Amino acid sequence: MSTPATPPRSLAEALRARDDVSLAALLRARPDLITPVPTDLTQLATRAGTRASVVRALERLDRFALQTAEALAVAGDPASYEELLGLMGGDGGDHAVAAALPRAVGTLREQALLWGEDTRLRLVRTARELLAPSPQHPSPTGLGPTVAEASAGMSPGRIQEIVTAAGLPSTHDSVSAVAALTGLFTDRRRMAKLLGGQPEESLDVLRRLMWGPPYGQVTADPAPRLRRLLDLGLLLPTAPGTVVLPREVALHLRGGLAHRATEPVPPVVEAAASYRPQVVDATAAGQAYTALATVEELLKDWDEGGPAVLRAGGLSVRDLKRTAVALDVPEPIAAFWVELAYAAGLLASDGEADERYAATPAYDEWLEQPPAERWARLAEAWLAATRTPGLVGGRDAKERTLSALGPGLDRSAASEVRHRVLTLLAGLPEGAAPTAESVLARLRWERPQRREDDLRSRLAQWTLSEAELLGVTGRGSLSAHGRALLGAAAPDRASTAHEPTGPGDKLPVHHHPVPAPHPEPLSAAEQAVAVAAAGRLLAPLLPEPLDHVLLQADLTAVAPGPLRRPLADMLGVLADVESKGGATVYRFTPGSVRRALDAGQSASDLHAFLTAHSRTPVPQPLAYLIDDVARKHGHLRVGAASAYVRCDDDAVLNEILADKRAAGLGLRRLAPTVLASQADPAALLDGLRSMGFAPAAESAEGDVLIARAHAHRTPPRTAPEPVPDGPPVPDATLLTAAIRAIRAGDLASTTPRKQAPSAGPTGELPRTSSAETLATMQAAVLTGETLWIGYVNAEGAASQRVIAPVRVEGGFVTAYDHTADEVRTYPLHRITGVAELADDQG
Repeated sequence: MSTPATPPRSLAEALRARDDVSLAALLRARPDLITPVPTDLTQLATRAGTRASVVRALERLDRFALQTAEALAVAGDPASYEELLGLMGGDGGDHAVAAALPRAVGTLREQALLWGEDTRLRLVRTARELLAPSPQHPSPTGLGPTVAEASAGMSPGRIQEIVTAAGLPSTHDSVSAVAALTGLFTDRRRMAKLLGGQPEESLDVLRRLMWGPPYGQVTADPAPRLRRLLDLGLLLPTAPGTVVLPREVALHLRGGLAHRATEPVPPVVEAAASYRPQVVDATAAGQAYTALATVEELLKDWDEGGPAVLRAGGLSVRDLKRTAVALDVPEPIAAFWVELAYAAGLLASDGEADERYAATPAYDEWLEQPPAERWARLAEAWLAATRTPGLVGGRDAKERTLSALGPGLDRSAASEVRHRVLTLLAGLPEGAAPTAESVLARLRWERPQRREDDLRSRLAQWTLSEAELLGVTGRGSLSAHGRALLGAAAPDRASTAHEPTGPGDKLPVHHHPVPAPHPEPLSAAEQAVAVAAAGRLLAPLLPEPLDHVLLQADLTAVAPGPLRRPLADMLGVLADVESKGGATVYRFTPGSVRRALDAGQSASDLHAFLTAHSRTPVPQPLAYLIDDVARKHGHLRVGAASAYVRCDDDAVLNEILADKRAAGLGLRRLAPTVLASQADPAALLDGLRSMGFAPAAESAEGDVLIARAHAHRTPPRTAPEPVPDGPPVPDATLLTAAIRAIRAGDLASTTPRKQAPSAGPTGELPRTSSAETLATMQAAVLTGETLWIGYVNAEGAASQRVIAPVRVEGGFVTAYDHTADEVRTYPLHRITGVAELADDQG
């Protein structure tokens, strides 16, 4: 950035002296400044000083940059760089502070929170108002008002008494008296002499107020130790019964420090343990496969329509508990999987009158993809989502319970915190797992202003646990496919191939990892490439699906690994899952075999299926079970009468009528082989099955109805859009266009013009008649001069433009518009006036 010939007198002038690279950095750091694009640099400066924009900018400062701004707020206005350095490093100096301060000042300048030369640093007025000490809003520095501010309401006589008691010559006015007292309190030598003569109990009072809060209470008749301090002005009254320690006195007692603890260097993210990268990747891949299986199990459980949607939206507590039991996980983990499927667009409400949750059509497409691509889609959705499952079960501002899939779970900072946590993990040596405490300490240093009930810390803790569940990390360390997901290149492992391994494949802990830098966010195209790369790295690590099981004589089947989809689907109908883990155990029961027969399979189909997919012979007990259930299946027929039961064996019907459990079905005999029921066919089927029979449904033609499970799907749904944390960061194309428009608008508003007789005051739109406008335009075409015009568009919006006319004909002027940086045509009747530029600008 080039230094202007004369010091800037305002923030607008300081911005005007910047080059395009510096302006682009400002707009990238504070994207709210170009929403919409300002007309010129003066408007940009005005917008940069608004309270909302300044608050947002302060919230995004790291701790040391914020401490620098807080120090400037209690320094003089303007302040020199040396004065700021003294406030940050103290009288004795601090090498770390001195080394880090130029970066902090540069950050404040870049974000237009600070302007001016090093000899006259000025904090933006709004920032000073927000950070300066006041009784209503104490400063984080713990400092109070200056002597001038604290004595503003005191009588001149009382001020003269303090000056005299301090050993200073009396003055003729209060202003000079306050200046003399301020000079005494800021003179280290004289101040040390003054305090050296005070009793120890008085100095103890000052030490208690030294680091803040600077206010204290006194009685109407203060004790001698307090009276001495009041007489010397070392404590000044601010209200009846309240005194304050002046800022100058506190700074002397602190040795010139504005903050008790200055933090120029970010905390290091420490490694708790380290593992071989291959172990980390394998562990993460195993968990990634478990994540896929869990999401499939969840949506398969909701295949025919999931839980009902609450009136206020979301899952009920009871339904979440049922889901947790079905997935065999705690409720918070179940909420995470439900929200993840929703964020990926695999789950939504069906929109029916009796609204329920169900899988979306995108779920069927997702199932057809390779496992690595399915995981990549889940990971991408998780990384970008702003919905926060960790909040489920808590309460909102109105004390309403927050439910899974319900409203109120979006937190705009969630995505940014996830990216940042994973980036910090990527900055550690490959295979290193960090301590959670060091990660949280680093995040608090990077964003100290954004407390929000310490939401960022909770988001970071949830990120660490969710990344492990999803398989982005393994054993707490970022995996290779996790690094690829961030767009970060994995380190070369050739150098670690020879490293020794010990028990558990652990490596020595790295105690001094290099802090990870802040990367630029990936564009949509870059993110797509990163997701694809993550999938490619994960693919070879996932287990290969099997096409067989091991049948055992105890009516169980063992799947030694993940099964291919057709085999898994069929086995899920024919048997019940008994246990999960490295191997899945299925158990065959009469009910499960009946379920397969209800789905249209015959006994011969089941025998052939088991023979084809078992590495062991089909055990005789299992073959007998299938044949026995198939022999009884369909022996009873149920149809609509309201409902009826018919059977060729009247003894079976006699048994049903004699059973007390049939009383609720309202059965009566119509014929020796037919019973009628008041219940509907579905209820009659369920009732007879609960009594131990195996009835089959019958159509009106007397044919057996095959009861197949029909998957319930929602209409096409889009995944929920993340809630942005303020305006999005502009891309390079938008920045270039915005800066060009701002520069052109600034040229139009600041270029000197010749004062025409009919023109208004400088800065106002010119006013000329139609004849004068036409004549000036035609002359400019011949001479090639550049003109300043006032223009009103079709919507009635007025603007100023600098143009170079090229042609005038048919009531239009064609000119190169410096404001738009392109050739445009304007109707002459919409030009309110024209003025020539000054000679030195022509």
